[in-house]
Amino acid sequence: MRTTIGYTVESIGYVIGAQGLVSFASQAFFGTEWGWLHKLAALPSAAYLGIAAAGLALVVAGVRTRKTPRREASA
Repeated sequence: MRTTIGYTVESIGYVIGAQGLVSFASQAFFGTEWGWLHKLAALPSAAYLGIAAAGLALVVAGVRTRKTPRREASA
């Protein structure tokens, strides 16, 4: 179960992080709106970097959850 949760959290983190980076880059460098975050709320460029950081935190949490194996007692 922990493996499934780790992969799920990690996958969600990748999507959120990518959307944050794409939204930041499009707004800061090109003056346009890419991705789907701008459809949810009008945010400044710095907020998109925060969203990307939140995605990175989810990726790290997912990897940590996934990499902690359960050890069974040997008889």
